[in-house]
Amino acid sequence: MGVGRMFFLADMGIEIERKFLVLGDGWRDAVETSVRMAQGYLDTTASLDADASKASVRVRIAGDAAFLNIKSRQAGPSRQEFEYPIPAADAQALLALCMGGLIDKTRHHVHHAGFLWEIDEFAGANAGLIVAEIELPSIDAVFERPAWAGREVTDAPRYYNHALAQRPYAQWLPEEKLRCW
Repeated sequence: MGVGRMFFLADMGIEIERKFLVLGDGWRDAVETSVRMAQGYLDTTASLDADASKASVRVRIAGDAAFLNIKSRQAGPSRQEFEYPIPAADAQALLALCMGGLIDKTRHHVHHAGFLWEIDEFAGANAGLIVAEIELPSIDAVFERPAWAGREVTDAPRYYNHALAQRPYAQWLPEEKLRCW
């Protein structure tokens, strides 16, 4: 979820988001803003997979802002999501408590055909991976897919940041990088 944006359904924070692998560099000329992010998780994918937890808890520092985020565990385009600003010093302390590795990425904002696309260019242990996300007002919203939005990975849990913190892209086998799931 992007900073300061959330769509609401039935008075509950619901994120409706689709994810795509990014092809080439055609999107770079359309970047309007970029922000460096560090984020980590206070839980593990094992706890989510074992049904020991029904939500992930994320700490994120985006530029000078910091947030605590709680997101329901299911993969797919629609999940509950709640995000709260916290002091940057608290976020730094919480990042030190996170399980697994930290996510290091730059988020680029690109508008295309009336929608904001957030393109995450990963660094560190996830370098080489670039994923574009689009948040939608409804599950059946129609949108124009830009030429640089390649294969959809919305239903592939390993492309979610939570999974990338536990098993980074650098640890994937070459054949894993070629298939979605």
